[in-house]
Amino acid sequence: MPERVDASGTVHWIGAGLSTGSGLAALCEHAGRVRLWHRTEERAAEALGRLGLTGRAEPRPYTLDALTAELAPGDVVVSMLPAPEHAPLLAACVDRRAHFACSSYVSDAVLRQVPAALDAGVVVLTEAGLDPGVDHLFAHGLVARARVAIGDGTPASYRFTSYCGGVPAVPNDFRYRFSWAPLGVLNALRSPARYVEGGTERTAERPWEATRAHLVDGEAFEAYPNRDSVPFVQQYGLPTAWRPRTFVRGTLRLGGWRRAWAPVFEELKAGDDERIAALARELAEAHPTTDADRDRVVLAVSLTVNARSGASWSGGYLLDLVGDEEESAMARCVSRPLALGVRHVLDGSLPAGLSRAAETDERSREWLGELAVDGVPFTLRVDGDGDGGRDGDGPVGR
Repeated sequence: MPERVDASGTVHWIGAGLSTGSGLAALCEHAGRVRLWHRTEERAAEALGRLGLTGRAEPRPYTLDALTAELAPGDVVVSMLPAPEHAPLLAACVDRRAHFACSSYVSDAVLRQVPAALDAGVVVLTEAGLDPGVDHLFAHGLVARARVAIGDGTPASYRFTSYCGGVPAVPNDFRYRFSWAPLGVLNALRSPARYVEGGTERTAERPWEATRAHLVDGEAFEAYPNRDSVPFVQQYGLPTAWRPRTFVRGTLRLGGWRRAWAPVFEELKAGDDERIAALARELAEAHPTTDADRDRVVLAVSLTVNARSGASWSGGYLLDLVGDEEESAMARCVSRPLALGVRHVLDGSLPAGLSRAAETDERSREWLGELAVDGVPFTLRVDGDGDGGRDGDGPVGR
């Protein structure tokens, strides 16, 4: 296997949108050199000023050609661009033997380049944000504890749910606050979702029609499935002797969201791409985000296992964070985990080839401990038989 390219210490952060937050500042503490690439140099400089990083990172006007011209072996490229733009960026990284990181799911176009990246000694870090990202860390931690308590070979059934949402800290009539591009929000709702319910695989062609009431720490929310949950049964390492009664990864919304969005859903059912793009612009204008608004991020991941022997185990992680005047909750929760992953690229602890935020219990414990120190607090509740342990209901950092 080719040797992993040593990190040069230079980080290229591409994009300064809503999810770019204090993670960039954290990288300025650990990287030898940081460049922020944005639409124009002026916009990049403005973003650095907003983040208090003027003079600590270099503004650059982004084009793929301009970035490629400055890439050196061992540099790290962090993409905050839309997912379809990751593959061309990765291709440039492989060509220049630079490492790549993003917070998005692994696309087929990215996956096809992983063998070439491995041959070049390049790290490809993906799914290292909030969702996907922290949710993976939570899931691996819960599954590992349940396996100790119940046993891999013990016949059992389980219920797993992982719901994440960015919502307004103060509920509004629309029951939502845009924390990423409105068109992306609408297109996600137009994509079918596959999940397990009642022990059976199901597909929701219109995910909002599968919305259910969901309690989080006693608070009423609404939740619906998102994307394809089923492959994560294997990714999270759930034993084959256990059978899923419920396995859902999805989206969390405030109570009353489905009713408030009823007119939007009618448009989604009838509209073509052009109309949906126009609708996204209309919604952005009708529901603008102001400097006075505060967002809230809620990520709730839970696992309950019931063995045929009568033994049971239950646990759950909860991240519930409100933004402040310095930074939105979404920016913190996406950029901090991603910056942590980049730090592990810089220190050489991630191997060449594809890495997700967490693929083992050991890594999830390590990263969660570091995130708690880095200002992304969460709690863990564990109840059940066996020696899986109990961490209590306080802040978790171990």
